[in-house]
Amino acid sequence: MGFVLAFGMVSMLADVVYEGARSITGPYLATLGASAVMVGFITGFGEAVALVLRLGAGSLADRTRKYWPLTIAGYALTVTAVPLLALASSLWQAAALVVMERFGKAVRSPARDTMLSHAGAGMGRGKAFAIHEALDQSGALLGPLIMGLMIAVSGFQLGFGVLAIPGALALGAVLLLRRAVPAPERFDAEASTGPAAGGGGPVPRVPLPARFWWYSAFTAVSMSGFSTFGVISYHLEVENVVPSALIPVTYAVSMGAAALAALASGALYDRIGLRGLLAALPLTAAVPFLSFTTAPALVWTGAVVWGAALGIHESTLRAAVADLVPAARRGTGYGLFTAVYGMAWLAGSTILGALYSVSLPALIAFTVGTQLVALIAFIPLLKPAPGRQRG
Repeated sequence: MGFVLAFGMVSMLADVVYEGARSITGPYLATLGASAVMVGFITGFGEAVALVLRLGAGSLADRTRKYWPLTIAGYALTVTAVPLLALASSLWQAAALVVMERFGKAVRSPARDTMLSHAGAGMGRGKAFAIHEALDQSGALLGPLIMGLMIAVSGFQLGFGVLAIPGALALGAVLLLRRAVPAPERFDAEASTGPAAGGGGPVPRVPLPARFWWYSAFTAVSMSGFSTFGVISYHLEVENVVPSALIPVTYAVSMGAAALAALASGALYDRIGLRGLLAALPLTAAVPFLSFTTAPALVWTGAVVWGAALGIHESTLRAAVADLVPAARRGTGYGLFTAVYGMAWLAGSTILGALYSVSLPALIAFTVGTQLVALIAFIPLLKPAPGRQRG
C-alpha cells in the first residue's frame, strides 16, 4: 500500500504539469492558427504516441527489467517538454512539444504499470490502480486550475512556465522512491518465483492469450468514439461557450470526476471483473450530446461525464491487463494493449475533429455507433476465463 501511495504522489505532481498543459492545448493551438481537424490530429497523434510507442517500451521493460530507468527517463521528458511550450513561437514547434510530452508518457508507462501491478498483487489490482489513478487525477485537477489562474493573470506563456516547479518536484520524488524501493517485483509472488524472476536472462516467449487480444479489440472500438479534450476545448474556445480562462477549470472538473470514477470502477472490477467496464460505454456515448453544445450548463455536465469515462479507461482498463497476461510478459502486454488503444484513439479523434467541422449530428452518430459495436464485441468476454472466477 505504501508503495502505491508514494507512486500516486509522484504521478500527482507530474499530472499537475502535463494535465495543466493538456487542459488548454486546443485553445493554445488555435491561437497559433490550428483548425479543428489539425487540433484533433495533433492531440490524437500525441495520444497515439503516448500509447502506441509503449509497444516498444513494454517489450524493452520485459527484456531488461530496467523498470526504474525507463520510468525516470519518461518523467524527465514530460516535465521538460511542458515548460518549453512557453517559448514556442509557431504551431509546429508547439505540436512537437505536445508530442514530446506524450512520448515521455510512452517511455515510462509500461514499466511503471508493471511495478504497480506487482505492488497490487496482495491488495487487489483494481484497488491498487484505482488508488494510484485517484491520486494521479488529484494532480490533474490542480494543474488546470493553476493554468486557468495564470491565463487570467498574464496568458498562456506564464502558465506553461510555472509548471516547471511541480515538474522538478515530481522528478525529485521519483528518484527518492527508486532509492527506497529498488525492486517492487518482490511484492508479487508470481513474479518473484516465475520464469522472469532474478533478472538477467531472456524472457520466455509465452503466448499472449486470445482473451487478451479480444479485450484489446473491444477497448479499441470503444476508444475510437472517445473525443480527446483537445477537440472539446477547441469547440469551447471557437464558439465562445465559456471564457478562455475557464476552459482549464472545465478540465479540472473532468479530472475530479475521473478520480472518483476510478475509485468506484476499481472496486467494482475487484468484485465482478470485466463486466464492470461496461459503464464506460454509455458515458462515452453521452459526451457529444453535452460537450459539443453551446449551453454552459450542458458543457459543465459533459465535463463530468467525459471525466468519468476517462477515469474508467485510465485505471480499471490497465488493471485488467495484468489479469489477462502472464507475469513474465506483463510489460509486453501493456505495450501491445496500449498500442492498439492508441491507434484507435488517433483514428477516432481525427475523424471526430473532421466531423465537428462538417456535421454535429454525424459526430454524434459516429460516437454512439462505436459504443454499440463495442457492446457487441464485449459479449465473448462475458464468459469466464479458464481458471478464473471473475469475468
